[in-house]
Amino acid sequence: MSENSTNGHLVHVDNVIKNFQGPAGTIHVLKSVNLHVREGEFVGVRGPSGSGKSTLINMITGIDRPTGGSVNVAGHKLEKMSENDLARFRGKHIGVIFQFFQLLPTLTTVENVMLPMDFCRMWKPSERPERAMALLDQVGMTDQAHKLPNTLSGGQQQRAAIARALANDPPLLVGDEPTGNLDSKTADTVFTLFNDLVSKGKTFLMVTHDKELAGRIPRIIEVYDGVLYEDGKATTEQKQ
Repeated sequence: MSENSTNGHLVHVDNVIKNFQGPAGTIHVLKSVNLHVREGEFVGVRGPSGSGKSTLINMITGIDRPTGGSVNVAGHKLEKMSENDLARFRGKHIGVIFQFFQLLPTLTTVENVMLPMDFCRMWKPSERPERAMALLDQVGMTDQAHKLPNTLSGGQQQRAAIARALANDPPLLVGDEPTGNLDSKTADTVFTLFNDLVSKGKTFLMVTHDKELAGRIPRIIEVYDGVLYEDGKATTEQKQ
């Protein structure tokens, strides 16, 4: 158990409200939602477009701030942190895997994996290439280490992105539709990688529209109109 966790929970989202001001007035995107994720859990997040699931993910990763409530990840209250502190925190504690990979096109695969280590000054500079190669080996990509992203297939790019997300050994991995741009066979291969990471102790929070894959995730959270549901019951205090 991490020394920064709280009662075995790595993620605490407590009574979080997120409002935006639109031309017609206030838009209530998240309505006092609650979500607690234990260390080592694999949690899926589902819901239609515009339901609030991406906003929920942005709260947990510190990309956006709540209007009200609290977000605690690995013992850190994100809403209390400055933008610079949040950026450093994300680099060390959260690995984000995107739908469209987000690899830098001018860097080789192994250079992309080393980038978070460079940014957060993790490991000695002389150790970073070896660590990056070890991570690429973990996802079966050592033979593509010195190629540019545009020479890789979608599945290869996503596996490289997974290696990059693991660069600083973060306790929490967040996938925002990480299989959404892949064919079904490749998506299954990538999903198997996710399961393997969870079996090794990582905590994984994955947004997905894929019903088949969602059916294989142990715990599912549904988001509809800014309200979170689990097992058909709202996890939300209806406050606005």
